[in-house]
Amino acid sequence: MNDLLKGAYDLHVHSAPDVLPRKMDDIEMAQRVIEAGMAGYVIKSHYFPTSERAHLIRKMYPKCNCLGSVTLNSSVGGINPSAVEMAGRSGAKIVWFPTCDAEHERAHVFGGDPNKKLPYWAQIIIQLKEAGIHTPTISILDGGKLKKEVFEVLDIIASHNMILATGHLSHEEAFALVDAGCERKVKRIIITHADFPTTNYTVEEQKAFIQKGAVIEHCYTTWATGKSEFETVAQHIKAVGVEHVILSTDLGQKDALYPDEGLKIFAERLIKEGGFSEADIQKMVARNPAALIA
Repeated sequence: MNDLLKGAYDLHVHSAPDVLPRKMDDIEMAQRVIEAGMAGYVIKSHYFPTSERAHLIRKMYPKCNCLGSVTLNSSVGGINPSAVEMAGRSGAKIVWFPTCDAEHERAHVFGGDPNKKLPYWAQIIIQLKEAGIHTPTISILDGGKLKKEVFEVLDIIASHNMILATGHLSHEEAFALVDAGCERKVKRIIITHADFPTTNYTVEEQKAFIQKGAVIEHCYTTWATGKSEFETVAQHIKAVGVEHVILSTDLGQKDALYPDEGLKIFAERLIKEGGFSEADIQKMVARNPAALIA
């Protein structure tokens, strides 16, 4: 199983430089990608567009196809067509809809449980609040209907052939967004970590997204940190079919594994415990992601 990661892409990597502490920077990540026999990765930041960084990494390490992205949180103006247009012009490949600033996600994280372990990014929210800096939550709906700027963003995504990723939206928001994306000719859609606590789509919901042309993402960190059961993840992948799934890691946290390590563990466990073949793994880590970013 030494070739499991041959040609693989991890489309969900949190690397430095960032305002959050990270395990590795982009230079180290690119070196690890090459050493692991992977093809590339996508830099994800909750706060900054990353396509300029990706450009420099590709120039430094031509064997690593590093790609950039933008996440529509408050630091880029939320659902901001101008930010998405600039990201597209600079070569960004993925547009994540709100994550840590999504109204749905914030309500879950800051739901009043004093014993709840907060995610890394929650400390940023707390620090900004203490400093008197407002970071508004973001909903893409107004009165149950998508806001005007959402349609503008979708048109820009389509015009630059970028990938729409659903982020940490509520189910109602995500389904409305994907429907509108299809109507606005968005060709590439990822349902962000489908087994995450605040998304957590059923098999039937995942199949409904697939019918609309979306691809389902499952991340290493979700089950590895106890946010979901590995057995459930494996069952869901089997139920929807490997041809509709990508495996990512969502890694980069300072005390966690390196992304290439996590992706390999994910792949090996799916083979040993989930009954998947090496060909199945290749589809989910290499062929399917490569088709998305082509």
